[in-house]
Amino acid sequence: MSLFSRLLNVFRSDRVAGEIDEELHSHLEEAAAQGRDPLEARRAFGSPLRLREESRDTRVVAWLDSLRADIVFAWRQLGKRRVTSLAAILSLGLAIGACLSAFRIIDALFLRPLPISHPERLYALSFLGVDVNGKSQISDACNYPLFRQMKEAVGDDADPLAIQYSGPWSVTYGSDQDMERAYGAMASARMFAAFGLRPALGRLLSADDDAPGRAYAVLSFDYWTRRFGRDSNVVGRTFRFGRDLYTIVGVAQKGFTGIEPGTMADMFVPVMMNPYVNNPDVPWFRTLVVVKPGAAVERVRDRLQVALRAFWQERVKTVPDMPREVLDDIVNQKAILEPAHSGVSWMQRNYSEALISLAILVALVLLIACANVANLMTAQAAARGREMALRVSIGAGPSRLAQLVLVETALLAICAAAVGAAFAWWSAPFVVARINRPDRPASLILPTDWRILAFAFTLTLVAMLLYGLAPALRACGVKPASTFKGGEDPRARRRLMHTLIAAQTAFCFLVLFAAGLFVSTSNRLSNQPLGFSPDRLLALDFIAREAQSPFAWNRILESVQAAPGIEKAATADFALLAGASWNDFVALNGGRVKGRDVSNFLSVSPGWMDTMKIPLLAGRDFRTGEVYPEVAIVNQAFAELFFKGDDVVGKSFETHQNANTLAKLTIVGLVANARYANMRDSMPPVAYVPFRSTPDQRVTIIVRTVSSNPLALVPTLRQAISSAAPGLRLSSVHTQQEFIDAQTIRERLLAMLALFFAIVALLLAGIGIFGVLDYSVFQRRREIGIRIAVGAQATHIIRGVTFEMLGWVLAGSVVGLAAGIASARYIESLLYGVKPTDVSALATPAGALLAAAFLASLAPVIRAVRIDPVYVLRSE
Repeated sequence: MSLFSRLLNVFRSDRVAGEIDEELHSHLEEAAAQGRDPLEARRAFGSPLRLREESRDTRVVAWLDSLRADIVFAWRQLGKRRVTSLAAILSLGLAIGACLSAFRIIDALFLRPLPISHPERLYALSFLGVDVNGKSQISDACNYPLFRQMKEAVGDDADPLAIQYSGPWSVTYGSDQDMERAYGAMASARMFAAFGLRPALGRLLSADDDAPGRAYAVLSFDYWTRRFGRDSNVVGRTFRFGRDLYTIVGVAQKGFTGIEPGTMADMFVPVMMNPYVNNPDVPWFRTLVVVKPGAAVERVRDRLQVALRAFWQERVKTVPDMPREVLDDIVNQKAILEPAHSGVSWMQRNYSEALISLAILVALVLLIACANVANLMTAQAAARGREMALRVSIGAGPSRLAQLVLVETALLAICAAAVGAAFAWWSAPFVVARINRPDRPASLILPTDWRILAFAFTLTLVAMLLYGLAPALRACGVKPASTFKGGEDPRARRRLMHTLIAAQTAFCFLVLFAAGLFVSTSNRLSNQPLGFSPDRLLALDFIAREAQSPFAWNRILESVQAAPGIEKAATADFALLAGASWNDFVALNGGRVKGRDVSNFLSVSPGWMDTMKIPLLAGRDFRTGEVYPEVAIVNQAFAELFFKGDDVVGKSFETHQNANTLAKLTIVGLVANARYANMRDSMPPVAYVPFRSTPDQRVTIIVRTVSSNPLALVPTLRQAISSAAPGLRLSSVHTQQEFIDAQTIRERLLAMLALFFAIVALLLAGIGIFGVLDYSVFQRRREIGIRIAVGAQATHIIRGVTFEMLGWVLAGSVVGLAAGIASARYIESLLYGVKPTDVSALATPAGALLAAAFLASLAPVIRAVRIDPVYVLRSE
């Protein structure tokens, strides 16, 4: 019989059995026809069962047939214990799904190569130096004059590319009233050729476009599909961004959305269109380096280092008023080249530690679930001891028993993996959607390809081995004589189960400990005093086509204030906590700048303090007509740092008006401290100066509304501004609360996910404790019945049932406590205002575990106390 027929017969069991019976019956009929006695003929043939088995082995693939039978038997076993099996599948599936979800995000952010040719030759350039406060820092921001010098230095060994950080652009394809949001980036025009990209339509930017005035744009395939429905007539269309009109010349190949995982760029324009392209004081892009084949990365880095040092040595000569140690720090920066095969982005930088911490948490939850299922299977193995002994007695070998247990384990794992895959399919996009800054929502490509499937298969296999290998090995060692006499010592089995409970408790304590730290961090960071009132505040960001004087902005502000529903309004460079900043060195008494005395600055219009509700402590507000640099209002932190807390009104200080000139400002007011750019920092020194026009004509109008829903007034404000200044474009609108929430996204996300996994871990630990106690009471029911019969009190029974388990729970908690304190230093950078050694950080997980243990032990304890000695002893 052919191998194919034998394989096919495995799944035609009834047909094969019928054919074998028919064949045996035909032989017997043939013998009877020949005149032989039927009884003698049957004896001559031998055992019908043996004949059927031998004949079946020739018609099917024996090992595959036994595997099929084991799968059917295992499925029936799971069906018999539906509640237990469902609990095991759900707990294990949730843990597998959480691990798979974490891997999908980590893979999309850090592991998946960019869809370019030779991503292994792509490196990101960053600079290791010292910040203005004397602390070590790594920055990838670069200015274009430095970029030109580095490009010349590397020669033919590499191709440096200037690529702006992707961000929201306000673009119009028609009138200014039809403004829409798109994500764009300015990049070296030769980037497409260096990456080996091809156009899906039209042409891509080329080296010829790396010249001033080349206002061309290339769309991403995804944006072309989403915005234009793949209209081939898009080539030649124009759109306005800022002051420039761009012509679309092509569409990039499918799959390429930029080099920033987490942000998909919709369009690319030449880097030379940036207004800061010749400004050596403004770093505004990152540099990627494509190393040519055969060139050594170390040699490229050394050449970049030489160019970096030479550039800053010449540059610091033009700023003699800066402190010597600061200038030395600038000159002594080091160039670093790091592999960037998966791209570089703000999400990678901000969420790497958080994702690693979450991955460890979900791995611990998986271990807890595996320990739970292992305990469950150990208890089931005890209940099936006589079945296994009987199988051995009739000839089943150790491998046959191991296969039987492993098949049931694999079936459980497959069902759990299916549940986990469904959970991961939903949860990964859900988590990414929570990383949602108001101006830059996260966007990750999360495909289900061979990488995800391979990880899911490996994870399921590992989980199956963790909880199924020990029961399979125990099944191999079954001894029929010992089992039929009463089996192995039940205390040995309980010790194994108790050991698993201790491990489960330790893992659970770690998860609860980390979750408590993350939740406390989120609460304390979110409840930090702001120094101003964010209620009913709107931040309106504008772009002006033509330069506007401060007086023109005052007229625009008056029209905003006159709009119905507006309580107060003022202008500023940018909104507080919006992520922007302006800082500079400060000198006193006409002297040179010394040390690292740095202050933040913000230019605001008269009435801004009142609009933000920042208390004026001394002096006065700005007056109409006062301009920068003449006067300033400082906060308490500024007064403390530079004037030792003395009365500062009337005093003066100097700061840089430009690279070579110090300007003197007279302090006319003192205000309370307020958050500036970061929620994590202490209240910074800030000097507020009269409103000034910015070089790129970007201005923010801060509006406090009467309505509790400030966004409802946006149409009214658009109309008022359009009437007052037709050339003014409203690029974005945000509530102040959105900026505050954006400051705590990472912490709130960590707290939410950690709390979810803590609840799951606690639930799994409680189920595990319940299962072991319930099994223990069942195994000791005869002993407990005898104790009750001789007069044992309920308290003695409870103590006898729970004392040993409580000891293992406490032992696991101690191990988890030690591990938590030892590992806390690795997540210190994610914490704020909380210490791992705080009493609350240690007491909360301990209390939660004890509460879970108490609730889990109630049902088994009640069952033990209610045991009827007469019934138990009679049944035994």
